[in-house]
Amino acid sequence: MTPSTEPGTGTGTEPGTGPIDVGPIGFIGLGAIGSPIARHLLAWPGGLVVCDVSPEATAPFVEAGATAVASPREVGERCAVVSVMVRDDEQVREVITGVDGIAAGASAGTVIAIHSTIRAETAEQLAAELADTGIEVIDAPVSGSVVGAVEGTLAVMVGGDETALERCREPFECWSGLIVHVGPVGAGTRAKLARNLLQFVTFAAAGEAQRLAEAAGISLRRLGRIVRHSDGITGGPSSVFLRPTAAPMAPDDPLMGPLSHAVVLGEKDLALALEMGRELGVDLPMATYAYDHLAAALGVPDDPETDA
Repeated sequence: MTPSTEPGTGTGTEPGTGPIDVGPIGFIGLGAIGSPIARHLLAWPGGLVVCDVSPEATAPFVEAGATAVASPREVGERCAVVSVMVRDDEQVREVITGVDGIAAGASAGTVIAIHSTIRAETAEQLAAELADTGIEVIDAPVSGSVVGAVEGTLAVMVGGDETALERCREPFECWSGLIVHVGPVGAGTRAKLARNLLQFVTFAAAGEAQRLAEAAGISLRRLGRIVRHSDGITGGPSSVFLRPTAAPMAPDDPLMGPLSHAVVLGEKDLALALEMGRELGVDLPMATYAYDHLAAALGVPDDPETDA
């Protein structure tokens, strides 16, 4: 798998650098996302060391040639790069700095990559706690769901030292389609939360759209086909990520014209949908909010022609 990269992220194998030899890769947490990610690492030249509270989770990996150990500490003793994909902040802390945690067995230069979605402050605190040991902590949450994990196409949002990321880049490339360094420790998690806000707000809006369509007698399966097709062409919500800032646009911004046009069309269509909702007795709170805030969301004055 050769992921695409953002400017400045590189691939870890530019001319003159060559691949970084990190030895065996450690992976802790073989759940719904962790397991398919780790399967891509079974072919890693240095070997794979796995750890999970469930022996049933590690058994298939052992059969495929990986080494299973009983504690995160043992993973830290064997591996200079360790991925952590457990459930929550408490488990992340226990796995990394607990009595039998990774840090108890790891040496200076080890990189611990947290893939779990946790509080950004937790990653920052763990990095600070381990700073004097020479053990690096990066937060590297992922986006793309189980499908992306199985296919090896996940997006990885990395917060932490760039040198630490370079030690992880080649292992990450085994199971990802995009690696983006977004800033210092904690930035990866903050990027993930912003990305997921968009996803789940969109899910809620999709539910509202389905209620309106169903009340109008439209087949939801057929509507779903239309949405998937058109989003595949336009990029869906990602199509408005065009500017480097969310601040209001200056009148001479080159995107003022296209985004002002999008606001005009959007407000027209939202007004028609709200009218249909009233006729059918369907409450549309998200559509109402979108109508009231669409211009501000795109950084466009409410009346760009008169305000410009």
